Amino acid sequence: MTGVLAVAGGTASGKSTLAEALSLRCPDSVALIHLDDYYVPAHDPLRGVWTVSASGHAILDWNHPGSIDETAVTDAIDTALLRPGVLLVVVEGLFALSLPSVVRRAGWRVYVDTPDDIRLARKILRKIEAQRQDPLLSLRNYLQTGRDRHAAHVAPSRAAADLVVDGTASEEEMIAAVMPLIGPTLAPTPAQAQAQAQAQAQGACPAARAPGVPAFAH
Repeated sequence: MTGVLAVAGGTASGKSTLAEALSLRCPDSVALIHLDDYYVPAHDPLRGVWTVSASGHAILDWNHPGSIDETAVTDAIDTALLRPGVLLVVVEGLFALSLPSVVRRAGWRVYVDTPDDIRLARKILRKIEAQRQDPLLSLRNYLQTGRDRHAAHVAPSRAAADLVVDGTASEEEMIAAVMPLIGPTLAPTPAQAQAQAQAQAQGACPAARAPGVPAFAH
């Protein structure tokens, strides 16, 4: 039976890295849903939650769960669950453990925990490298709303997690921490085992690795 894994965490915590790594290792059996793709349209002032940026402009509040189109998210999850060959649907995003409809569907819940200073540094570097954004704007937005939104809407969802993963760990270590949860769901049937043997030998959907797993219970 197809299962749902919800992966939450703060901005730049490493949740997307973990989710995408799982998807790449099992591309035929894992469907990946990014909550970032389901914000309400930024040009529609009647939907979502709005705030004032440090630049002085009214913008959609990307750090508030009320700006997510939850109906569209649930439709995407339900559609992915019915997709032939899919064994696991991974839903990742700031609010993967905050949106009630996602939490209800999730068989497993993971929170990627990373210190605030590291997350902020990662975010600023990403903004500079990808968008050439002035780091002053990122810092002002963080101090003006980002920090408080994280404390109100993201950090509390850590308590809902079945597993808390260290976001400063390597990609391989994060995957190893999660595999004990989802491994049985991704395990091939006897009929599939022979066909998947070669892929597994090359590292696809690896079994959990016991030593050095940087995860801790909440």
